[in-house]
This record gives sequence, C-alpha cells and structure tokens, in this order.
Amino acid sequence: MLVLASRSPRRAELLAAAGIEFTVRTADIDETPRPGESPGDYVLRIAQEKAEAVVRDASETVLAADTIVIVDSEIMGKPRNQADAVRMLNALSGRRHEVTTGICLLLARDIVLDSATTGVWFLPLSEDEIAWYVASGEPMDKAGAYGIQGLASRFIDRIEGSYTNVVGLPVALVYQLLSPPEPAA
Repeated sequence: MLVLASRSPRRAELLAAAGIEFTVRTADIDETPRPGESPGDYVLRIAQEKAEAVVRDASETVLAADTIVIVDSEIMGKPRNQADAVRMLNALSGRRHEVTTGICLLLARDIVLDSATTGVWFLPLSEDEIAWYVASGEPMDKAGAYGIQGLASRFIDRIEGSYTNVVGLPVALVYQLLSPPEPAA
C-alpha cells in the first residue's frame, strides 16, 4: 500500500488521476530552511522529514514531496500574508523561475530521494493583475504564490519540463520510482 504523506489536495488529485492507489497520512514538521541550505538540499530534506514523520508498517511505502519556487536563488514557499504574495508575484513578473519538487519514497528497506525541476516563464504582470489575483485568495496556500492549474494559468507564457511538477508532484517521476525495474534478459 502506498501512503501519501501530504495534506495537498493537488498531490492527491494528481495521483488519483494517474490511477495510482494510495491512502493519505500526514504529520507536522518544521519546514524552516537551514542557514546556507541550497534549494535542492532543502526540498530533499523536507520531503524525507515528511516521509519519516508518518507512522507506517513494514508493508507500506511512504511517498512524501515538497515543492518550492526559486527565483534569484530565493526559496519561495507559501506566502505569509497578502503583502508577501504581492512581493512574490512582483518578483516572478516577466521572468523565468524554477519550480523544484523533492521526492522521498520510504520502502521496506530503502530510502529513495529524487527531484524534478521545471522552468516557468511568467508574462509581465500589472499592479492591477497582481491585486486581482491576490484578492482571489488562490495564491495563499501555494509555493511562489500561484497555482498554474488555476487562475494564474493566464499568466504563464510557457514551461520547460513537467507540468505536474509545477502543480506539486512530478507524476511520471513518481511512477518510475514506484515501478520495479525490468529483469535483465
């Protein structure tokens, strides 16, 4: 049985849409970045800590993930308030940024860590567009203060990499990690 260690409805929707059976079980952890911690190290550490915080038995595989937005080497998590969402959206406006998701799979006798990064290009945003979007409430529970699958889709010029990664879970990568390797001929 696969245990999804996430409260994210988007991650659950992505797994369900891909036909991957799972149950949800979560635990709280401190997601504060450590001084000098790189974005890549941060997402892998947080994913592993989420996975390890979930109670499980030996027959279960735990999947945990953490998604961040990175612009100018700054890790953008979820905005603290509306002013922080405005700040983030201004930083993303008219630019390319990266979305990285760290994945941790806790197997019976193994820990698998991996990550996916997607480049995302935002159109230039006016103050009115940012104010409208923040007032919608959508940015408040999303890394980088936007959801590519929602109202913010109108602001995305293009992406390079996995769309589902930007939503919150690189489904193809997860599927590959969950699939046993083919036996050698």
